[in-house]
Amino acid sequence: MSGRPRAWAAQLNRGALGARREDVDLSITLTDRAQLEPTEFQRLAREVAEQGTLGDVLEWGLAQKPVRRIEEIVTQDEYTHDVLVPLGPPLYLAYDVS
Repeated sequence: MSGRPRAWAAQLNRGALGARREDVDLSITLTDRAQLEPTEFQRLAREVAEQGTLGDVLEWGLAQKPVRRIEEIVTQDEYTHDVLVPLGPPLYLAYDVS
């Protein structure tokens, strides 16, 4: 398994009235800055590969034991935010969201 999991999300390809939805390929790059054990990194990569939207992140977090909630949203600019989800001290998942 590569370090680049795949995720799918629906995207509108027409205007709001009568919009049609299609699946589009969204690539999520999971970068291991914490030097996790390879098996732990692969497990986490599989879990986040299904997350194509913030709704997916919230749903995943609520299904975890213990629950993992978004702890902070850091505004980078008008269109870009970092969404931080704690994994357990001192680890976080940081999502770069546009």
